[in-house]
Amino acid sequence: MEYHNPVLLKETVDGLNIHPDGVYVDVTFGGGGHSKEILKRLSAKGKLIAFDQDTDALSNALDDDRFLLIHENFRFIKRFLRFHGFKKVDGILGDFGVSSHQFDVAERGFSTRFEADLDMRMNTNSEFSAYDVVNSYDESQLRKVLFQYGELRAAAGMARVIVEARKDAPIKSSEQLKKSLGRFLPKHRENKILAQIYQAIRIEVNQELE
Repeated sequence: MEYHNPVLLKETVDGLNIHPDGVYVDVTFGGGGHSKEILKRLSAKGKLIAFDQDTDALSNALDDDRFLLIHENFRFIKRFLRFHGFKKVDGILGDFGVSSHQFDVAERGFSTRFEADLDMRMNTNSEFSAYDVVNSYDESQLRKVLFQYGELRAAAGMARVIVEARKDAPIKSSEQLKKSLGRFLPKHRENKILAQIYQAIRIEVNQELE
């Protein structure tokens, strides 16, 4: 899987003010760009622990004795650092949001550009997906997700329409979701509103703000 190079790589890692013998954490490993740069600045005694829940990222694991990649959501950072014997760290780096390669893979369901099944899981081993949010949440739960994570003023109306639409049959694809919400998608703002809807559902699926 191809990953793009991180933007402002050197400047971002400079901000960590790395001590060569220190312990650092990259909570969004992805393609490993930030981690590689951090390792360049560590001595043989330094350590780097990286987190990524996306299975695709595992293929980018670095062959370095100073490096440890943990295939988990970084919200469990304290638990895993304790488990591996790290009581404190010298710096933490995070590049939050969806990575470009996730947007580019249609079947992952992250992008509004493609028709795909409702998925949006960063951890593809998880059983909980966008399909579950759209089809199992009640109206009040959907309204909260859309308003809180998508900042959508029409969240209440959207939630009501989704619940009504799925009575006939489950909403399985991005195209079906888009069609059900058509009245809320004026042509001149369609892409922006869809992006907000996708963002809200994605954050809920992956518990990004937990």
